[in-house]
Amino acid sequence: MIMAPTVPAGLALGPGWNAVHTSRGRAAADLRVSRDGVTVDVRLERCAAGRLRDTYPVGAHDVEVRVGAGCPQAVRTELLRTLTDAVLAADPRCRRVVHAVRVGDADGLASARSAGFRHAVDVDLGREELGLLVKEPDWVTATDMDLDRVPGA
Repeated sequence: MIMAPTVPAGLALGPGWNAVHTSRGRAAADLRVSRDGVTVDVRLERCAAGRLRDTYPVGAHDVEVRVGAGCPQAVRTELLRTLTDAVLAADPRCRRVVHAVRVGDADGLASARSAGFRHAVDVDLGREELGLLVKEPDWVTATDMDLDRVPGA
């Protein structure tokens, strides 16, 4: 089992966003985020310690972002983008920010894709089927096209 580091704290969400911690543990934090009169509950959780720990090859620093129900699609897109940027800035070792949507949730999928996420895999958690979408920093997705160079040599 991977020892998950503490979930990032003190996220800088940027202008217009207000975030208040409603609970905080080692591997997860709950926030109440608001902007322009819309308030949304958000959960940040290390994937290695949460519900996704056995669903894909998790990295110790991967973070799942869950956005509460009832969030308007346009706000969800901007919130996902803002939270992802904040998580990656707060934890430079984070390889993946993961957002799960129920299989068949076209609006949730569209919001995540508009926020820069890509679909990775569908998983079955027993009581629900989810599509996992990921957003990775450039250092993870960069490809060295110099095929003659051996890394580390």
